[in-house]
Amino acid sequence: MLDTIHGNLHIKQAHQIRRPQLQLPFSSFAEFFHQRVTDRELLHDKYLTYLDDTRMVRTYTYGEFGDVVGRIVTFMREHLGIHRGDRIAILLFNHDYTVAIYFAAWVLGAVVVPIDINESDNRRLYILEHSESCVAFCWETEYDAIQDIRNQLPNLRHLVSLGNGTVPLLEMMGHPRPARPKSLKPAEQGGLSDEALIVYTSGTTGPPKGVVLTVENLLVDAHGIARWHSLEKGHCLMCVLPIHHVNGIVVTLLTPMYGKGTSVLNRRFRQSQFWSRVQDEGVNCVSVVPTILEFLLEGATDISKYCLDHFRGVICGAGPLLKDTASRFEQQFQFPIRHGYGLSETTCYSSFLPIDLSKQEHSHWLEDFDYPSIGVPIPYNDMDILNPQGQPVAEGEKGEICISGQTVCSGYLKRPDANQESFQWGWFRSGDEGFFMRDETGRPFYFISGRMKELIIRGGVNISPLEIDEVIRSHPSVKFGMAVSFDNRFYGEEIAGYLVLKEDQPKPSENEMVTWCRKALPFTKCPKVIVFGEEVPFTTTGKPKRLELKSRLSPVFAPYRDIQFKSFPDGSPQPQRVGT
Repeated sequence: MLDTIHGNLHIKQAHQIRRPQLQLPFSSFAEFFHQRVTDRELLHDKYLTYLDDTRMVRTYTYGEFGDVVGRIVTFMREHLGIHRGDRIAILLFNHDYTVAIYFAAWVLGAVVVPIDINESDNRRLYILEHSESCVAFCWETEYDAIQDIRNQLPNLRHLVSLGNGTVPLLEMMGHPRPARPKSLKPAEQGGLSDEALIVYTSGTTGPPKGVVLTVENLLVDAHGIARWHSLEKGHCLMCVLPIHHVNGIVVTLLTPMYGKGTSVLNRRFRQSQFWSRVQDEGVNCVSVVPTILEFLLEGATDISKYCLDHFRGVICGAGPLLKDTASRFEQQFQFPIRHGYGLSETTCYSSFLPIDLSKQEHSHWLEDFDYPSIGVPIPYNDMDILNPQGQPVAEGEKGEICISGQTVCSGYLKRPDANQESFQWGWFRSGDEGFFMRDETGRPFYFISGRMKELIIRGGVNISPLEIDEVIRSHPSVKFGMAVSFDNRFYGEEIAGYLVLKEDQPKPSENEMVTWCRKALPFTKCPKVIVFGEEVPFTTTGKPKRLELKSRLSPVFAPYRDIQFKSFPDGSPQPQRVGT
């Protein structure tokens, strides 16, 4: 009990910032939504355009979207009995119906629990059970699978599917009596501190943790992102990321509405459609992850045939960006990367490179250090680099990236142990290693050097795998590569390189790849073993699953556990394996 009290105190402290807090001009999500969809200047402006894989288009003005959401609100209240605080699981892919259901839930004061439709059955069951969701929405293809486990879900009252199930989803869209958010009583609307979204982390080292985000978290981050990128009325953001994740939800659904702009929602990312849709929909900015930049570079599209005068560039985060990727993308496409950083626990983005940097300054912070800078904190966030005792470190010294402010979550659902570990010293501990460097005015620019759980500890020395990734992927024959550690009796951990090769390039040998890496890395950081593969495990948001890959490759690495790797005495770059 005492641990829970202390954990709650640390969470509360992590919500504070060292500057004035943002006073939102809304008392609830319902009030925010009502203001937008009834604004006479916005009624006939586009809010949402949905594009499926075949380019089927459905477009909603602010007024039309308000009407659709109002109908779903009525349906939820009258047919499903959904009230303020109820948790609603959403097992739907990117779709205009999905967006409308999210907003209807928030207008009612309910809590959205998005679940990736590609999740394993065990993980899906865990999230539905752990979140105590009382209603679940799904596509008809998922209906039977969820129906099969309903006897293990005592809290689940209704299962709603598209074209099947207890209640057809399409029935909501045609409900005859749309409810307006203004008609909801204040007690029904909820407040800014109410839960709004519970997103479950990847859970690579244990069961997934439910990150609880409030209405205030969502709207403050949307405000900060819109303000940072100067997004105003009529500006258009395109979503190519899954909207079961905070990036898709916050950056490209909530931020456009906060800024009175437009959202273009794609069913999924397709390299062949990317630039044509940017052109045809008048897109100003797209939120991506580094993997998408790699796909766009691999496609080598000649974009000179498109009219892209309106396009400003890409927002990029949610995964490690390599300097080489950033440089090649900006050189090939001549659009800036607005690099940033954030986590589900901080709602979405907490920092960005300033957009008013000169081209020279932008290149300096993106390319002149070991890692691309993640920029400076956006409004209503604070960031610092702390040592294990919670003390700030000096410029250039590595420590843990810690964040506080109004976008920090209200904790992990039913996980006092995780809350106690992650919320300390008045900060949220990100688990990411980083450092900062100051510009000529003294302003600190931050960098992420690796996930602390992914750091390779060789002979007691911490080594960031991102630096090694950069060197591996710079080889002309490598499509994707990453460093993976393996157990070693002599050094605790040693380093391997995992490579997926390009089909149209000659295949390098293991020794050739080691030599390539040794030219840019000291022996201590150089991969000692090279493994060629066909695929890399990714999360649905494009992050490579390094720890999962390490686990998969453990049988491959087993023979090297008792081998000591040494460089040749003559200083040649190829390591020598010495058995004992």
